[in-house]
Amino acid sequence: MESQKVLLTGGAGFIGRWVAKRLLDEGHEVWILDDLSNGRETNIAEFKEHPNLKAFIRGTILDEELLSNLFEEHRFSVCYHLGASINVQDSIDDPRTTFNNDTIGTFYILEQCKRYQTKVVFMSTCMVYDRCNDEKGINESHPTKPASPYAGAKIGAENMVLSYYYAYGLPTVVIRPFNTYGPFQKTGGEGGVVAIFIKNDLEGKTLNIYGEGTQTRDLLYVEDCARFVTAAGFEDKVNGEIVNAGLGRDISVNELALLITGDSNKVQHVDHIHPQSEIQKLLCNSAKAKRLLDWEPQVSLEQGIALTREWIRSGGLR
Repeated sequence: MESQKVLLTGGAGFIGRWVAKRLLDEGHEVWILDDLSNGRETNIAEFKEHPNLKAFIRGTILDEELLSNLFEEHRFSVCYHLGASINVQDSIDDPRTTFNNDTIGTFYILEQCKRYQTKVVFMSTCMVYDRCNDEKGINESHPTKPASPYAGAKIGAENMVLSYYYAYGLPTVVIRPFNTYGPFQKTGGEGGVVAIFIKNDLEGKTLNIYGEGTQTRDLLYVEDCARFVTAAGFEDKVNGEIVNAGLGRDISVNELALLITGDSNKVQHVDHIHPQSEIQKLLCNSAKAKRLLDWEPQVSLEQGIALTREWIRSGGLR
């Protein structure tokens, strides 16, 4: 594949960092735009001298003038749009910020991409789905349920992304990775359950589970996720589509805690911070990603936990 000019929003975030690495490894020219509200420059520090990392721009997708200048100067082939507010509880406490970043910001990106026929890969989330009772897992036609302003803002943005495909012929794709974890994920309050559990276990602390812990998650290792994200940018078959990616195996939070700590005495249950937005069962059906992108996960949950544990144990970023 010949080198492409790529804009990566949210590229200093957890998943964005791994997408940046893969794009750079594949030889593409990459511009990263991130306001660092969730991402960190340290996540991409190792790429600073990479000849194909053309620029890191600290700025917001809500700055239309900045976007206009970037697109006019560089005329990107692909925009991977990962920049977003991603915290469910924050969206409940402050829905305006999430709506502005996730929906209006996406509209601003779409307007620039339309002008230059730049393909849009829009990062959505499995949190848009209603609960799953089917052991075959959630496919892309499964009902959605905006149980939080975060999910609502993402569904709104998804519809705008697809409307630009139908109304203007702009190549766009909506991707819905399931719960992603791995090295470079935050291990504090804003981090994912796997990273938080591992850090607490390594420090001899209790693993706190929200609610009863019977809720299940389909946990996708971050390098598998990054392969999926990048592949969607260079395959015409997914244009105008919604595509899931997950491990295809779910595990309850109770079972996950025991897998990580091995000691039920180190596990306790606490009041749920947002029970109204909880999805009881998340299990991904990735058959469409296999069919259209020839993608499937390569890292098992046990392997992924071991890799993440080693990264945190060896002093991974806090």
